[in-house]
Amino acid sequence: MPFGTVKLNDGNELPVIAFGSGSSMKFHDITQYVKQAIDVGFHHLDTAYNYQTEQYVGLAIKETGVPRSELFITTKCGEGGHILNNIHSSIARLGVNSVNLYLSHVPEYLGDDYAAGWAQFELIKRTGLASSIGVSNFGVEEMQRLLKVANVKPAVNQIKLHPYNYESQKSLLQLCAEHGIVVQAYSSLDPITKYPEGALGKILAKSAAQRKATPTQMIFAWVLSKGAAIVTTSRSEEHLREYLEVADLTPLTPAEVAAIDAAGAAGPPSDQTIMVRIDRIRRTMVARKERLMTAVAIAANVGLCVYWAVKAIKAVNSPTWSWIEYWEKMQANYAVMGVVYVSTLSLWMYSYWTSKTRSLEL
Repeated sequence: MPFGTVKLNDGNELPVIAFGSGSSMKFHDITQYVKQAIDVGFHHLDTAYNYQTEQYVGLAIKETGVPRSELFITTKCGEGGHILNNIHSSIARLGVNSVNLYLSHVPEYLGDDYAAGWAQFELIKRTGLASSIGVSNFGVEEMQRLLKVANVKPAVNQIKLHPYNYESQKSLLQLCAEHGIVVQAYSSLDPITKYPEGALGKILAKSAAQRKATPTQMIFAWVLSKGAAIVTTSRSEEHLREYLEVADLTPLTPAEVAAIDAAGAAGPPSDQTIMVRIDRIRRTMVARKERLMTAVAIAANVGLCVYWAVKAIKAVNSPTWSWIEYWEKMQANYAVMGVVYVSTLSLWMYSYWTSKTRSLEL
């Protein structure tokens, strides 16, 4: 049984599960993975200006041949103050005339004046560039501030939601429900991917075993129990099919939901929390090292170019200038320059490739 849709507060229908092109997909050619997602049954595609994947989502749509009317496309604006420019750029990269849902990626992109920023979103909806408009990563304060000035309420708020942060998001979920704003949950699998041990893992494993399901499916079933829609992603066809099979599960019982809530409220294992922080610090240090290596390579090349350019100018201006004499003096220097160029280029390529490979590991 495929996933259904949920009606938005503007009357449009939102597919309950979406394939996302953020996370480790960002900044890469993901055409084949988007095509794979469409082929296995995902018809809601989520992307963003900042992900730099819109063009690949558009290419995948074109190559699959699936009619535009059968797909639901969500994208998000980039830098604040350029909302109208962003939507035109996004639909051009996607190769479509409009999107189904357009979100403000973060509150800051509405600018200091929410009324003026949101008015641009309302214009986008009014002119048909997007069927529905919404927000992402808005907390309670930001949402309340927006609702005070909005003529058209946001239809969606896309937020991080999983059992470990549910307690901190409860008031936001309640506020959204009061205004008919659908919550889309992303990073819902964090408890499994980042904190695999602990009480929550045991609860999920127990429920999964009883249902002949997987802990991953239990997480998504829990998200649905909170009235939220799902945004997820994977390069694995097997995992994508696993996600879609959640639609075949019977809803979690109140007891199952309560058990997951309680385990989530206790928080992740403290040692794993520390390890995650250490891993983040390590990744930050590695990224800084790679940027430093690239900067050193560029500086070395620029310095060498300036050095030998000065020497060449001095030689040309010499009254005893001679191409033959100049070449005899400089050929050793050019040999050194060649070695430095090759070395720094290799260094930069290594830096780029390791960062690219590491991002694909997730």
